[in-house]
Amino acid sequence: MSEPKGRGAAWAEQQAPVHPVLEVTDLVTHYPVRRGLTQAITRQPRRRVHAVDGITFTLARGEMMALVGESGCGKTSTVQTILGMVKATSGAVRLDGVETTGMSQRQMRPLRRAAQMIYQDPYESLDPRFRVRQTIEEPMLVHGIGGSRSERKPLIAAALEQAGLTPAEAYLERYPHELSGGQRQRVAIAASLVLSPALLLADEPVSMLDVSVRAGVLSLLDSLRRTESMAILMITHDLSTAAHFADTIAVMYLGRIVEQGTARDVVGNPQHPYTKALLSVVPKRDPRHRAKPQILAGETPNPVSVPTGCRFHPRCPIAAEGCRETDPVLRITAGASLGGSGASLSSASTATHLTACHLA
Repeated sequence: MSEPKGRGAAWAEQQAPVHPVLEVTDLVTHYPVRRGLTQAITRQPRRRVHAVDGITFTLARGEMMALVGESGCGKTSTVQTILGMVKATSGAVRLDGVETTGMSQRQMRPLRRAAQMIYQDPYESLDPRFRVRQTIEEPMLVHGIGGSRSERKPLIAAALEQAGLTPAEAYLERYPHELSGGQRQRVAIAASLVLSPALLLADEPVSMLDVSVRAGVLSLLDSLRRTESMAILMITHDLSTAAHFADTIAVMYLGRIVEQGTARDVVGNPQHPYTKALLSVVPKRDPRHRAKPQILAGETPNPVSVPTGCRFHPRCPIAAEGCRETDPVLRITAGASLGGSGASLSSASTATHLTACHLA
């Protein structure tokens, strides 16, 4: 039995710096494009896909942040780089104060228990050959949790019940094909919870589910970050979902964050034309407040050949001449409030509203 801590030890513990669970600083992830024979012979420079092009944000315990944007804007590449599944070109990622950039897979292995991923498609993320018990037990075996099956069984049952599958005994011996879509996603969440992570990375966790079960899964994630003080980074293209559940929202476009702030500020007082366009197509309950959708012209530019200046200017309805020449940086804009979402469990209440737009 351990001895009780003295007053000096307790004071020192309180005074120790509290690191954010996740710190991302100037993160860049570029994918090299394979050259053809002619390009190799003529020694043309290798081209790169600008998947993530210099983003910065932090995530505190108990905070949920939504990364929002169109398909192909770099959201999933951001998460994969954070987990070390993809090597960062430059920048820094810190998990609970420990920099992981440049670590080998072997060095990253102990840290993977603290950061877990929930994938988009529960039909693909679960092995059809495994029973539910085996699916949740596998990460415990990888990380050496529990000395025997009898010791692991109560932990598996507790994770299932924490994920909302009760009674746990009714699900332990089932195969994935015997579960509904919502139940499969809850099993995937339970497989992450059994490791007691500090950070959950949810990549479109409800996009493959029926509307009737989406709210239940999102409410579960919201409950986890409140009761377990987990930090959650949720990727979504649905701004209405982000507005309801997230503390902060970061809007991505072509590898960059173009607007960032509390959910209330970003949704209630959008500053960037891209954010306004995304919000204009969100269905509203009151028909009197329905605005005409802003349909953006053209297609998203090729991430291999990023436009000069503001990368949104080819589709921007208010672009000026200066937008084609100078790339804007994230800054506090006039008319944007300094936070105030009322989130008491995170740093969101002190977050600033930032926009990367010359005309905001």
